[in-house]
Amino acid sequence: MPRSTATLEEFDRRACPEGLVTRRQLRELGLSPGGHGPVAVLRCKGCSYRPDQACIHPTRAWLYSVALARPKRTPTLAQEEALDRAMAARSTCPECGRRYYFCLQAAVLH
Repeated sequence: MPRSTATLEEFDRRACPEGLVTRRQLRELGLSPGGHGPVAVLRCKGCSYRPDQACIHPTRAWLYSVALARPKRTPTLAQEEALDRAMAARSTCPECGRRYYFCLQAAVLH
């Protein structure tokens, strides 16, 4: 795919401008994308050798704007309790009542 038909701007590794970060970096900053989509693409390492083509590999990363990001929402106490109950139900054997440290599959139960 020629690079000129790419809809988002593309940057090579270590050449990304300030203010654009990946989703994982947003999470480390305590932010979320805030409902907006990616604004650019971070090209994979292999595509840095082909600057005239767009990166379509699954190892590329989406870049988000820090200026458009919002603080992460924190769950309420009731939401956390509901999640705890759901995880307890998934990790407890219905026959013997033993709770495991992993989620049980329905077909693997005793």
